Amino acid sequence: MCGIVAIYASMLNNDDLRKAILDAGKKIRHRGPDWNGVRILPKGIAIEHERLAIIDPESGAQPLVSNDGTITLAVNGEVYNYKELMATLQTPYTFKTKSDCEVIIPLYKQHGTAFLRHLRGMFSFVLYDSAKDVLIAARDHMGITPLYYGYGADGSVWFASEMKALEVRDIAMMMTMTNE
Repeated sequence: MCGIVAIYASMLNNDDLRKAILDAGKKIRHRGPDWNGVRILPKGIAIEHERLAIIDPESGAQPLVSNDGTITLAVNGEVYNYKELMATLQTPYTFKTKSDCEVIIPLYKQHGTAFLRHLRGMFSFVLYDSAKDVLIAARDHMGITPLYYGYGADGSVWFASEMKALEVRDIAMMMTMTNE
Protein backbone atom coordinates (compact mmCIF):
# COMPACT_ATOMS: atom_id res chain seq x y z
CA MET A 1 0.00 0.00 0.00
CA CYS A 2 1.56 3.26 -1.17
CA GLY A 3 0.11 6.73 -1.28
CA ILE A 4 -0.02 9.48 -3.88
CA VAL A 5 -0.79 13.18 -3.84
CA ALA A 6 -0.94 15.47 -6.87
CA ILE A 7 -1.73 19.12 -7.40
CA TYR A 8 -2.72 20.43 -10.82
CA ALA A 9 -2.78 24.09 -11.92
CA SER A 10 -1.91 25.68 -8.59
CA MET A 11 -1.18 29.39 -8.38
CA LEU A 12 1.39 28.79 -5.61
CA ASN A 13 5.05 29.55 -6.27
CA ASN A 14 7.31 26.50 -6.44
CA ASP A 15 8.52 26.74 -2.82
CA ASP A 16 4.98 26.99 -1.45
CA LEU A 17 3.82 24.27 -3.84
CA ARG A 18 6.56 21.94 -2.55
CA LYS A 19 5.59 22.71 1.05
CA ALA A 20 1.89 22.15 0.32
CA ILE A 21 2.40 18.77 -1.32
CA LEU A 22 4.85 17.61 1.35
CA ASP A 23 2.36 18.62 4.07
CA ALA A 24 -0.33 16.61 2.29
CA GLY A 25 2.03 13.65 1.90
CA LYS A 26 2.78 13.63 5.63
CA LYS A 27 -0.91 12.96 6.26
CA ILE A 28 -0.61 9.63 4.43
CA ARG A 29 3.00 8.72 5.29
CA HIS A 30 1.76 5.57 7.04
CA ARG A 31 0.87 4.21 3.58
CA GLY A 32 4.47 4.34 2.40
CA PRO A 33 7.11 4.65 5.10
CA ASP A 34 10.02 3.47 2.91
CA TRP A 35 10.43 6.44 0.59
CA ASN A 36 8.87 9.73 -0.34
CA GLY A 37 9.51 11.42 -3.65
CA VAL A 38 8.29 14.72 -5.07
CA ARG A 39 8.41 16.24 -8.52
CA ILE A 40 7.57 19.91 -9.02
CA LEU A 41 6.70 20.69 -12.63
CA PRO A 42 5.86 23.87 -14.55
CA LYS A 43 2.32 25.25 -14.61
CA GLY A 44 1.72 24.70 -10.90
CA ILE A 45 1.90 20.92 -11.01
CA ALA A 46 3.31 18.75 -8.23
CA ILE A 47 3.28 14.97 -7.88
CA GLU A 48 4.26 13.19 -4.67
CA HIS A 49 4.57 9.50 -3.79
CA GLU A 50 4.75 7.77 -0.41
CA ARG A 51 6.30 4.36 -1.08
CA LEU A 52 5.97 0.99 0.54
CA ALA A 53 8.75 -0.95 -1.22
CA ILE A 54 7.44 -4.33 -2.33
CA ILE A 55 8.57 -4.84 -5.93
CA ASP A 56 12.04 -3.53 -6.83
CA PRO A 57 12.90 -2.03 -3.44
CA GLU A 58 16.29 -0.77 -4.66
CA SER A 59 15.30 1.25 -7.74
CA GLY A 60 11.50 1.47 -7.86
CA ALA A 61 11.22 4.90 -6.25
CA GLN A 62 8.55 7.21 -7.60
CA PRO A 63 7.47 9.48 -9.15
CA LEU A 64 8.66 7.67 -12.27
CA VAL A 65 9.83 9.76 -15.22
CA SER A 66 9.88 8.72 -18.88
CA ASN A 67 13.16 8.37 -20.75
CA ASP A 68 12.59 11.69 -22.53
CA GLY A 69 11.53 13.45 -19.30
CA THR A 70 8.08 14.44 -20.56
CA ILE A 71 5.95 12.04 -18.52
CA THR A 72 5.76 11.89 -14.74
CA LEU A 73 3.87 9.07 -13.03
CA ALA A 74 2.98 8.20 -9.44
CA VAL A 75 1.12 4.96 -8.74
CA ASN A 76 -0.50 3.41 -5.71
CA GLY A 77 -1.10 -0.24 -6.41
CA GLU A 78 -0.04 -3.08 -8.63
CA VAL A 79 -0.36 -3.85 -12.34
CA TYR A 80 -0.86 -7.62 -12.45
CA ASN A 81 -0.35 -8.06 -16.20
CA TYR A 82 2.76 -5.89 -16.54
CA LYS A 83 4.91 -8.65 -18.07
CA GLU A 84 2.33 -9.31 -20.78
CA LEU A 85 2.02 -5.58 -21.45
CA MET A 86 5.79 -5.20 -21.75
CA ALA A 87 5.73 -7.88 -24.46
CA THR A 88 3.15 -5.91 -26.49
CA LEU A 89 5.15 -2.68 -26.72
CA GLN A 90 5.76 -1.72 -30.34
CA THR A 91 8.32 1.00 -29.63
CA PRO A 92 11.46 0.10 -27.69
CA TYR A 93 11.47 1.53 -24.18
CA THR A 94 14.37 1.45 -21.73
CA PHE A 95 12.96 0.54 -18.33
CA LYS A 96 14.76 2.26 -15.46
CA THR A 97 13.24 0.02 -12.78
CA LYS A 98 11.77 -3.42 -12.30
CA SER A 99 8.57 -1.85 -11.00
CA ASP A 100 5.36 -3.36 -12.35
CA CYS A 101 3.98 0.18 -12.67
CA GLU A 102 6.61 1.62 -15.02
CA VAL A 103 4.94 -0.14 -17.96
CA ILE A 104 2.19 2.48 -17.74
CA ILE A 105 4.51 5.09 -19.30
CA PRO A 106 5.30 3.33 -22.60
CA LEU A 107 1.78 1.93 -22.73
CA TYR A 108 0.40 5.48 -22.57
CA LYS A 109 2.87 6.58 -25.26
CA GLN A 110 1.72 3.73 -27.49
CA HIS A 111 -2.05 3.92 -27.00
CA GLY A 112 -2.80 7.40 -25.63
CA THR A 113 -5.65 7.39 -23.13
CA ALA A 114 -6.88 4.06 -24.54
CA PHE A 115 -4.03 2.42 -22.57
CA LEU A 116 -6.33 2.29 -19.55
CA ARG A 117 -8.37 -0.58 -20.95
CA HIS A 118 -5.24 -2.77 -21.08
CA LEU A 119 -4.39 -2.51 -17.38
CA ARG A 120 -5.33 -5.31 -15.00
CA GLY A 121 -4.74 -4.89 -11.32
CA MET A 122 -5.53 -2.75 -8.34
CA PHE A 123 -4.21 0.77 -8.69
CA SER A 124 -4.75 4.47 -8.71
CA PHE A 125 -2.34 6.84 -10.38
CA VAL A 126 -1.64 10.31 -11.65
CA LEU A 127 0.23 10.73 -14.95
CA TYR A 128 1.27 14.10 -16.34
CA ASP A 129 2.43 14.49 -19.94
CA SER A 130 4.22 17.84 -20.18
CA ALA A 131 4.60 17.63 -23.97
CA LYS A 132 0.81 17.52 -24.42
CA ASP A 133 -0.09 19.31 -21.16
CA VAL A 134 -2.35 16.38 -20.23
CA LEU A 135 -3.00 15.10 -16.73
CA ILE A 136 -4.64 11.70 -16.25
CA ALA A 137 -5.88 10.61 -12.84
CA ALA A 138 -7.36 7.12 -12.79
CA ARG A 139 -8.04 4.10 -10.66
CA ASP A 140 -8.79 0.45 -11.31
CA HIS A 141 -12.27 -0.28 -12.65
CA MET A 142 -13.40 -1.96 -9.42
CA GLY A 143 -12.29 0.91 -7.22
CA ILE A 144 -10.13 -1.32 -5.03
CA THR A 145 -7.51 1.40 -4.73
CA PRO A 146 -9.20 4.70 -3.90
CA LEU A 147 -8.44 8.09 -5.37
CA TYR A 148 -9.99 11.27 -4.00
CA TYR A 149 -10.02 14.73 -5.49
CA GLY A 150 -11.01 18.25 -4.56
CA TYR A 151 -10.66 21.82 -5.72
CA GLY A 152 -8.42 24.44 -4.15
CA ALA A 153 -9.44 28.04 -3.59
CA ASP A 154 -7.07 29.04 -6.42
CA GLY A 155 -8.85 26.74 -8.90
CA SER A 156 -6.28 23.97 -8.57
CA VAL A 157 -7.30 20.32 -8.56
CA TRP A 158 -5.88 18.05 -5.85
CA PHE A 159 -5.74 14.25 -5.90
CA ALA A 160 -4.84 11.88 -3.06
CA SER A 161 -5.02 8.27 -1.93
CA GLU A 162 -6.79 9.34 1.25
CA MET A 163 -9.18 12.19 1.85
CA LYS A 164 -7.20 13.41 4.86
CA ALA A 165 -4.32 14.41 2.58
CA LEU A 166 -6.68 16.97 1.06
CA GLU A 167 -7.45 18.49 4.45
CA VAL A 168 -4.14 20.38 4.72
CA ARG A 169 -5.46 23.26 2.62
CA ASP A 170 -8.79 24.91 2.01
CA ILE A 171 -9.97 22.22 -0.39
CA ALA A 172 -13.64 22.24 -1.33
CA MET A 173 -15.82 19.46 -2.72
CA MET A 174 -13.71 16.44 -1.79
CA MET A 175 -14.97 13.42 -3.71
CA THR A 176 -13.90 9.94 -4.63
CA MET A 177 -13.22 8.94 -8.22
CA THR A 178 -16.00 6.83 -9.67
CA ASN A 179 -16.25 4.49 -12.63
CA GLU A 180 -18.27 6.97 -14.68
